[in-house]
Amino acid sequence: MKKSLSIFILFMTMAMTMSMTSCRETTEDKTEDAIEDVKDGLEDAGDEIEDAADDVENEIDKATDTIS
Repeated sequence: MKKSLSIFILFMTMAMTMSMTSCRETTEDKTEDAIEDVKDGLEDAGDEIEDAADDVENEIDKATDTIS
C-alpha cells in the first residue's frame, strides 16, 4: 500500500510539473507572436506615414506651382 501511494504521488507530481512547463511554453509562444504582430503593425504604420508625407509633399508642390 505504501509503495503504491508513493508511486501515485510521484506520478501526480510529474504530471503537475509537465503541465506547468507546457503552460509556460504556450505563454512564451503567445508573447513572441504578439511581439511579431506589434512589429508588423509598426512597420505598416511607418509605411502609411511615409505615403501620407509623400502625398502632402506632392500637394505642396502643386500649390506652389500654381502660385508661381
